[in-house]
Amino acid sequence: MLVPDYYYIIVGGGLAGLQLASRISNDVFFKGKKIAIIEPQAKIENDKTWCFWQNSPGKWDDLIHKSWKKTGFFSSETEEILNLGDYTYNMIRSADFYESVKKKLDKTEEFVFINDKIEKIDPVTRAAIGQKANYTATHFFDSRPDDHYKAKGKHTVLYQHFKGWIIETQENIFDPDIFTIMDFRLKYEDSTSFTYLLPLTRNKALVEFTFFTPFLTKEEVYDEMLEKYIRQILNLKTWEIRETETGIIPMTDYPFHKENSAYITKIGTGGGWVKASSGYSFKTTEKKVEQLIQNIKSGVSPSQGLFNKDFAQYDSIFLDVLARRNDLGERLFTKFYTKNSMEDIFRFLDEETSFSENLKIMLSLYHPEFIKSFFRKLLSSRR
Repeated sequence: MLVPDYYYIIVGGGLAGLQLASRISNDVFFKGKKIAIIEPQAKIENDKTWCFWQNSPGKWDDLIHKSWKKTGFFSSETEEILNLGDYTYNMIRSADFYESVKKKLDKTEEFVFINDKIEKIDPVTRAAIGQKANYTATHFFDSRPDDHYKAKGKHTVLYQHFKGWIIETQENIFDPDIFTIMDFRLKYEDSTSFTYLLPLTRNKALVEFTFFTPFLTKEEVYDEMLEKYIRQILNLKTWEIRETETGIIPMTDYPFHKENSAYITKIGTGGGWVKASSGYSFKTTEKKVEQLIQNIKSGVSPSQGLFNKDFAQYDSIFLDVLARRNDLGERLFTKFYTKNSMEDIFRFLDEETSFSENLKIMLSLYHPEFIKSFFRKLLSSRR
């Protein structure tokens, strides 16, 4: 009979792992269950900026670093300042999130943090094989993405890859009440690429150059595009770089959730919890964690009902269009943000809209390439 080291093991102490741990710690159902969070290195630095929208008070409000009620969308066709209606767009610094959750978990008797790199999880022996040791559990929550999604086949793969600088200027040039969700006025040759701008004060902002592309690029390309944007669009001659962040997020219709098994539940990026068509993950993670917890307490599979097939299909079609015609990104996003209210856009991205509302939004994006992608995906799903 297996006597496990831990009741649960959470592989990955990032966003998904810590949100899950935080939620478990709030529920008496899990009282007395020993849980390990295994991460190669302790998460203490501000390595990410997470943003999300909400239209009511939320559980992470005390960690919000900055909020906005208006956004700018800029392209070669239009310049729009858009009101967010009942929503706010919020920014959380990862260092604040890590510190807050870890302080909370350190006060419990259930949780232990382990620094080790897990190489694989053996479902037969129910052991996580690490570089330093092996760890057994009754169930594993694994945030590591399986590389199967990279294999060429019927699944579409794009990458959201970016580099951002928090810059500080001598001049007060930023409007701290308006963030820029997408600025296509500067693009990298025939690609879906744009600048994202989060003004923190009148002289401090996060400026991030982002790609939604089938390819990755060299480090110097990000630096070149950031410098061009700051000089040509912001019209700055001098600035100081205070912080830097980079990232690569898979945007794919690969069914990560099919990697789930009786003893392993994939979470976070490894579970396909990142919204495939946008790359947003903070609120998506919170929703999926809540469903996962309710599943466990109901005695069903932790991953049951975490995915909506209709929205997965919309994401898949959109990704296919951008994979085949990456140059269309500016045109499609211009339609998306100018023909729909921000409230409808947020609800759509949160997968809270009805079929008729989804149809309205999809029609606003109409392009012949969507018809091609629809039939391509329909045929591939029947193979």
